[in-house]
Amino acid sequence: MNDQPADFSVDVFWSMRSPFCYLALDRLIEIERNFHCFINIRPVWPIAVRTPSFFKTVNPKYRTYHTADCTRMAEYLGIPFRRPPVPDPIVQDEKTYEIAAEQPYIRTLTLLCAAAQVRSAGLAFLDEVMRLLWDGSTDNWHEGDHLLNAMNAAGLNGHALFADIEADPERFEALIDENQKAQDASDHWGVPLMVYNGETFFGQDRVDILLWRMLKDGLEERA
Repeated sequence: MNDQPADFSVDVFWSMRSPFCYLALDRLIEIERNFHCFINIRPVWPIAVRTPSFFKTVNPKYRTYHTADCTRMAEYLGIPFRRPPVPDPIVQDEKTYEIAAEQPYIRTLTLLCAAAQVRSAGLAFLDEVMRLLWDGSTDNWHEGDHLLNAMNAAGLNGHALFADIEADPERFEALIDENQKAQDASDHWGVPLMVYNGETFFGQDRVDILLWRMLKDGLEERA
């Protein structure tokens, strides 16, 4: 989290259920830490919520390759990783791929991320909460004080974020919808999706290209 305004800003459209978002996290943190740049995290609903039929209609090879690829990429990057989190943020029948109508886990996570976005602290939030979900060290992340402690460790007031989304969930749902409309206005639909100066960079394998582009435009290192 940075108190000073940055010369460069990047919108990053993010799903709390995406392993590839998690795999991009460290490099995005390094960019904001090392350069005069603000990484503006903009949470969106995952595709399982936006298009519940997706996993029932997509080519079956999608899931097997997707799983193998993100596991391989985590090993390559040296990032602790377990897929799916326990429990999976999306409630889904693993045999039929039917998406449940009620989605309490991903709803809470995404609303909390939107509450962090309001505080310009989305990246700090993700630094702790995405690891809680994806690094494999915590079972039942949704129970007890796991989420609260992660937000507090990020320098946020976890109680305040929970209170915000419980008092006025519609406010944060509207913000997520705004984020979704902004993503739809870009030239890609997936996550992580980074938009800098009107140019779109899709995927964790485009973070370095994003940095290259900003450096060409004069991005400077922090002192």
